Formats: sequence, C-alpha cells, structure tokens
Amino acid sequence: MSSQARGETSAPDFQALEAITEAISGGAGLPEIIRAASRALDASLVLIDRTSVVLAVAARSPAEERALLRDAEGVERIELRVADAVVGQLRLRGREAGWAGSDRSMVRLVTTLIASEVERVRGPERASEEAAAAFVHAVLAREIADRDDLVARGKELGISLDRGGSVVVVRAHPRSPTDDDWRSRLLALAERGARSIAPGAIAASTPAGDGDEVVVLVADPDGDAGRRVGATVLRELEANLSGFAFAVGRSRVARDPVDLHRAGNEALLAANVVEGDPDEALLAYDDTGTYQLLLPHMSDPAELRRFYDETVSKIVAYDEQYETSDLVGTLETFLECDGNVNATAARLITHRHTVRYRFERVREITGLDVASTDGREKLSFGLKAMRVLGIAAPRGPATERGSEGGRVRRESPDRSAR
Repeated sequence: MSSQARGETSAPDFQALEAITEAISGGAGLPEIIRAASRALDASLVLIDRTSVVLAVAARSPAEERALLRDAEGVERIELRVADAVVGQLRLRGREAGWAGSDRSMVRLVTTLIASEVERVRGPERASEEAAAAFVHAVLAREIADRDDLVARGKELGISLDRGGSVVVVRAHPRSPTDDDWRSRLLALAERGARSIAPGAIAASTPAGDGDEVVVLVADPDGDAGRRVGATVLRELEANLSGFAFAVGRSRVARDPVDLHRAGNEALLAANVVEGDPDEALLAYDDTGTYQLLLPHMSDPAELRRFYDETVSKIVAYDEQYETSDLVGTLETFLECDGNVNATAARLITHRHTVRYRFERVREITGLDVASTDGREKLSFGLKAMRVLGIAAPRGPATERGSEGGRVRRESPDRSAR
C-alpha cells in the first residue's frame, strides 16, 4: 500500500472524495465516511454531534485522538451546519508539519458532505426525541386523561408506566457566560444518567425553561427508581458540565400514571425550593416541609402570586432598588432563628438595633409586623410563595432554600431612585 493510500502524505488525496461519496451512497456509516475524509484532507479527524457525543474518529494513534478531544495546539474546529441548524462539529489536525488546510474549498466540500450525512443519520433519532418530548409534555399537562391510552403511548416509546412512575426536574445555570450548546448537553447528560438506572426513562426540555430545565419521566414500580435517578443525574452533571449550578427536584411515586401531572408539580416545587441552596442541589418533594401546603397552586399560580404581591413583593422591590438583600435576608434569617432577634443579629454579624430598624422598615413597607404572630406567618408564607414561584431573591443567594429560583425575569433596578 502506498503512503498516499494510507493518508500519510501532505498532499490531499482528491481521489478519496470518491470514497466519501461511495461510503455515503452505500450506507457504510459515519466511521467509514470519516476515514475517507481523513484521507482526502490528510488530517486526523474527530466527529462530534451537537450534544458533544463522539460519533467517529480517524486518527493515527490514541495520543492523536486525545489531542483532538482536548483541543490541543494545531487542532481546528469546524461547525457543521445544514441550513441554519448546527448538527455537530468536526475537529481536525494536519498530519504533516506546516499543514494549514490551505485548500479551503476541499475542506468546505468535505465538511458539507459530512454535515449532510449526520443530518440524515440522526434525523429518525431526532424525530423520536420530538415524539418523546411531546409525550412528556402531554402527560404533565394532563392532556391524556385515559389511563390505558397513556400506558399504551408510553410503551410505544419504551417506557412502562402501568405500575407507576415518578418525575425528576433538572435545572442548570452557568456561573459565567458560556456557549449555547450546553443546553443540548444538559438534556443528553440527564437522559444518559436516567437511563443508566431506568432504561426506559424519557427526558425532555421544558418550553418554559428556555432550555435550562429538563424533565425526566421515570417508570418507578418499586418506589426507588426515581430516587436513584435523581442522584445519578446530579453526579453525571457534576462530572461532565463544569462551571454550572444545579437544582434537581424529585416527586413522589404516582401509582396511577394519570396522576403523573401531580408528580410533575411536586418535582418542580422541589427544584424551586432547593435552587440557590449553597449546600444542597437535590431535594425530594417529601423533604420540602411546609412548602407542600402550596402544591395545589402549582398548576394555577395566580393565587400564589397574589399572596406574594400582598406580602413580601414590596420589600423585594426595595432591596432591588437599593441593590441590597438587607430586608429579605434579615427576615429570612429571623424566621430561621425562630423569631429570636439576638440570634438573628449574631448570625448576620450586626447589632440587634440594626435588625429592629430593618423590621420597622418591613412594617412601614408591607403593613405587617414581625412582632405579631399573624405578621410573621404571612411574611413566612410570602417568602415560601416567592420560592415556589421561582422568583429570585435580591442579590441571592440568601440563607433560605430556593432563594435563586430565577424563573421570573427581574427588571433592572431604577438607579435614579437611589
């Protein structure tokens, strides 16, 4: 075999284009297509899909493959597009010193062929993903009222819900600006972690979450699968999606699959409560305590929002205006300290007179006095409503769980009022 046939010379092998087209037309698969492309470009290649899964590799050695995956020196990234859709990425590095991919027309031609094949091969899979997502959304919206119909449709997608199921809500937020493809990785990692425990689990991004929230539907006949899925998904995210904060909420088991919409609300409530907690990222609905009293309002939160507006919304706005968390943070700490002013001052490292002054501001703004039982209860439930609604606390995180729910967009503070 000649060195050119082995793809070891610096000159691109234009005859390899025929090998690429033959591999595509003959259905040889992406690995063979990438090997042919490697010969055509005289470069080592790695093909990665839009969820960061490696689809095919053509490299001279394991060391060269690792270099491509690590984005080592000399590695070029090329985004694979079909029309406006990103379908993957090609990483390449020339096999000879001084290679710079000078024939860009060859590179464009080869990458266009590869992108088209990736789109064709992954098309049925995406159609299946869309069907699975539509099923999850229909179940959680209670659009499938007949039990037998729900179970039958689930079995068509590979999940058996006849003996019960549970729901896990997974949320991620980048701690610093990052690229947009992390949302597809979030979905892929959540699904991979879930299916390692419950093979038929279905994961789908939620429309309201703008891609930063994934719902996982789990067959849970023994009542333990959901627990293990939640823990496994969190480990998967922490290991493979660095630089992010996570919130994972888990429901109870819905023995009747028609009740899975309720389980979805439970998981969402748990995720909202745990979000922003500096010490925890995973919470079961059973551990949400008195937040459970607000579950009936998850499907129609208008009443919950009204109660929030009538209690703590004004002190949240005050803290927002002055870019502080003095009032909300002090109130949260006071409630955690069982209404003890001295303990509140000690935890906040401030004077008790400062704490009392802040409570006077709370009374002036809201009309509610923390010194009265009624005032404390209303303010406490107002804070809980804020978390269940997923409204971010000013300059969070504060000390109570879920203070950075972040599901409601906040307006910029009015600096002119300072």
